[in-house]
Amino acid sequence: MGTRLTGKTAIISGGASGMGRAQARLFAREGAAVCIADINQEAGEEVADGIRRAGGQAICSRCDVRSAADWTAAVGAALDAFGQVTTLCNIAGSNVRNSFDEQTEEQWHFIVQTALTGAYLGIKAVVPAMRRCGHGSIINTGSLAVTHAGGNPAYSASKVGMLGLTVSTAAAYAADQIRCNLVSPGHVDTPFLRANTPHSPNDESTSINVPENYRRRLEATPMGRLVQPEDIARAFLFLASDEAAMITGAHLKVDGGAGLAV
Repeated sequence: MGTRLTGKTAIISGGASGMGRAQARLFAREGAAVCIADINQEAGEEVADGIRRAGGQAICSRCDVRSAADWTAAVGAALDAFGQVTTLCNIAGSNVRNSFDEQTEEQWHFIVQTALTGAYLGIKAVVPAMRRCGHGSIINTGSLAVTHAGGNPAYSASKVGMLGLTVSTAAAYAADQIRCNLVSPGHVDTPFLRANTPHSPNDESTSINVPENYRRRLEATPMGRLVQPEDIARAFLFLASDEAAMITGAHLKVDGGAGLAV
């Protein structure tokens, strides 16, 4: 067990799988108490149970990030269990991989509300608790789409919007010692790119279970391998730790150079 997050309590949206699960496990190993906020409560409870069996502290609170009431409940659950909230990791997101012409208004709202509105609601929910602690760290999730054209309009808009949300949050709460930063992953090998799920549908044209699709993303990553969830978790760990005490409003790319090749 490490100590880089000893004394901290983190709420991690989307913590039941992929990047969020890797972060929950790493944060717990580094001493943080973790609240997994995920719409998939069964999977979230499995992650929390695994952390507890490994000697860490963790709970799960079912959370549809589009719901302010669910966010309020998640913060309340973390406060009841651990007495404080010092850290928020906004991981939850969604995507429907289709063209501008094909994208529907319903898909637009689903993608933007899950990623961008969900992060906004999470920030609004945790700030009062962070103020009581006298400090906090909020870490949002971007994408290659923050700086490069590509993908569908809703996903691109939500991720560019995440940059604006990050810097406005950083400016609003710097005097409260609450920091806010953005991590933009590249091509990450997770169920988000492999599985066919309601929040991230994939088929043979998109899933990296298909060798050609995997090869295409690999060739777009100059460092020669896809990003792993643990790579993203370590970046979040740094920004959540006191090592990053004077970093706010920053945009950190963890993409293996993919942004250089686009």
